[in-house]
Amino acid sequence: MLKAVILIGGPQKGTRFRPLSFEVPKPLFPVAGVPMLQHHIEACAKVPNMKEILLIGFYQPNEELTRFLFNAQQEFKISIRYLQEYAALGTGGGIYHFRDQIVSGSPEAFFVLNADVCSAFPLSEMLSFQKEHGEPNSFVILGTTANRKQSLNYGCIVENEETNEVKHYVEKPSTFVSDIINCGIYLFNPEIFQHIGTVFQKNQQDMLLEEPTNGWHRAEAIRLEQDIFTALAGQGKLYVYKTLSFWSQIKSAGSAIYASRLYLNQYHTTHAERLASNKEGGPKISGNVYIHPTANIDPTAMLGPNVSIGTGVTIGAGVRVRESIILHGANLQDHCCVLNSIVGWDSTIGKWARVEGTPSDPNPNDPYAKIDSETLFRDGKLTPSITILGCNVTIPSEVIILNSIVLPHKDLNRSFKNQIIL
Repeated sequence: MLKAVILIGGPQKGTRFRPLSFEVPKPLFPVAGVPMLQHHIEACAKVPNMKEILLIGFYQPNEELTRFLFNAQQEFKISIRYLQEYAALGTGGGIYHFRDQIVSGSPEAFFVLNADVCSAFPLSEMLSFQKEHGEPNSFVILGTTANRKQSLNYGCIVENEETNEVKHYVEKPSTFVSDIINCGIYLFNPEIFQHIGTVFQKNQQDMLLEEPTNGWHRAEAIRLEQDIFTALAGQGKLYVYKTLSFWSQIKSAGSAIYASRLYLNQYHTTHAERLASNKEGGPKISGNVYIHPTANIDPTAMLGPNVSIGTGVTIGAGVRVRESIILHGANLQDHCCVLNSIVGWDSTIGKWARVEGTPSDPNPNDPYAKIDSETLFRDGKLTPSITILGCNVTIPSEVIILNSIVLPHKDLNRSFKNQIIL
C-alpha cells in the first residue's frame, strides 16, 4: 500500500505569484486548463496500490479548496484529505507533524511532492528504481540536470555514478557543486520519521538553551533539504533517480505560462481530448491550445501556440492570443491582441487594444536550461516579464499595456509600459 503527500504551502508563500494569488490559492491556479494541483493528484492516482493522497499546508480551509477536493475525489476515486498546519513548518516539519496520519494503515512507502513544480511525475519509475537500488529502507530524490550557472539556485546532488547513491547534498550552494538538481519530489518510507525526529529533538534541546519564544513551533520547523538530506548524504540511505522528462518550478506568474506549455505538450500523449483543433466554424488554432467548453470564441479569432482559455471567456472577432492564459469570465473584444500575458478573472480588453509581455522562457539553445524565477525589480526598475492583469481589470479600446502588472479592480484610461499599476 502506498500514500502520497503534496506540500501546498500557504498564503505568504505565494508572494511572487501576486496579484493572481489574491484571488485563488496558488496551488489552485489553472495551468493548462486545470488547477496546478490536479496534475499532481492525477499522477499519484495512476500509481498502482495508491490508497490516499494528503495535502499539507497552512491555508485556511475555504470553499474553493473544499470544492476542489470534493471534485478530485469524485474524478480520481481516491481518498484526498487536507491537513492544515498551525504555522509554516517547512518541508520536513509538516510531514513530521502529521506523521501519524501518514503512517496510518501501514503504507510501505509514500511520495512527497512540492506543489509548485511542473513535471511528468515519473512516480512508478521512482518505485522501480527504489526496488533496484540500495536497501529496502532507502529514500529516493527525483533529480534532473541543470546548467552550471542555474544549478546554484537549487539543491545540488553529488552522486556515485555507479550506484546513484547521494554522496553529498548542498542546498543553493554559493559555488558550483553539481549539475544534478533536486526536483522537489521524493519517495520515502516510514523510517524517514526517525531521521526527522532526531532533528526535532536536537531543535528542542537548542530551544531549552535559549529564551522561550514560541519554542515548539521553532523546534518543529524542519527543512528536508538542509536539515535531513545534508545529514543523510553518504550514509547509504539516499539515492537519486534522474529523469529525462520535463520539469520546471512554478514560482512566479511568468513560470506558469511556461509550465502551461509543458503540460499542453504532454496532453498529446495523456489527454488529447483537452487540445483544441481546427474545425469548420471554429477559431484558427496554431499549436497547442486548451479551450474550456463554456468559452464563446468568434471563428475569426486566432489562438496559439500555448494558449489556455478558461470558463465563460468571450473572444471577439479578429482577436489574436499567443503564449497566454485567459482566466474565467474574461472578455477580449474585437481585434485586440494578447501576447505573453495572463488576463485575470472577469477582466475586459477593449477593441484594438494590445496587452503584451516579455517571455521568461529558458534558453532554447541550452537543453539543460531552467526558467529563471526573476525578482520583481532589478537595479531599481521593474524586471521585464509577462504582463499580468488582476481580476476585474478594464483596458479601454486602442490602449497598449507592455511588461506591466495591473492590480485587481482597475479601470485604465491610457497606455502603460514597465509599470506596476496600483
